Amino acid sequence: MNKSELKDFLDSKVAQYNNPKFIESDPIQIPHQFSIKEDIEIAGFLTATIAWGNRKSIITNAKRLMEFLDNSPFDFVMNHTETDLEKLYPFVHRTFNGNDTIQFIKCLRNIYINHNGLETVFAKHAEKESLQTSISKFKTVFFEVEHLERTQKHVSDPSKNSAAKRINMFLRWMVRNDKTGVDFGIWNSLSPAQLSCPLDVHSGNVARKLGLLKRKQNDAKALLELDTALRNLDVNDPVKYDFALFGLGVFEGF
Repeated sequence: MNKSELKDFLDSKVAQYNNPKFIESDPIQIPHQFSIKEDIEIAGFLTATIAWGNRKSIITNAKRLMEFLDNSPFDFVMNHTETDLEKLYPFVHRTFNGNDTIQFIKCLRNIYINHNGLETVFAKHAEKESLQTSISKFKTVFFEVEHLERTQKHVSDPSKNSAAKRINMFLRWMVRNDKTGVDFGIWNSLSPAQLSCPLDVHSGNVARKLGLLKRKQNDAKALLELDTALRNLDVNDPVKYDFALFGLGVFEGF
């Protein structure tokens, strides 16, 4: 396929998958349970944090985590007691355990009390065509409070050559307004043009088959290569093609 044919093909797949039916089988359904901005972003951030492994397991455990937070994540973050935190110890998703959950709640509280919330932190170091520096700086701010060393592994750092798939997915949810009701678009201080594709096994393999990506590892260097290719297709909304790459890989076995 030439560039024009490839764009037409991927645009058709975006239209196919970027619709409300996508929500039914995707972890994005968890923040869709909420209507208050802070509830949406905290639910989204925590869900994205545990979004690795079996999708059904991710969704089940994310629902369970919201129940642990009394289905009011922002209120829990801001007003929890030590007794409330102790109730979180049983939560486990793969290597993310109760200690990590409690640490995340404490770190999030600091973000909202001292940094005016998640959106402000990510927007502070945003670059014209990238939020990868923002992600790295966010990790520093997130863990500026006393914290468990082990919990740091659950926040990716692009400066350490991570593709930061889960945070890039979370940022897509928050920033991109797709007009179809899938992504939320509630962060107005950032633009879809700054987003990066959530690069994982599925999107990476499809991108390679389509000639959008040559690098074999799914790391920060591969992400830059893929971002560059996707911006050549749509400079204003490159990450919309995440729906096409993911859909082709997961639902069509492309």
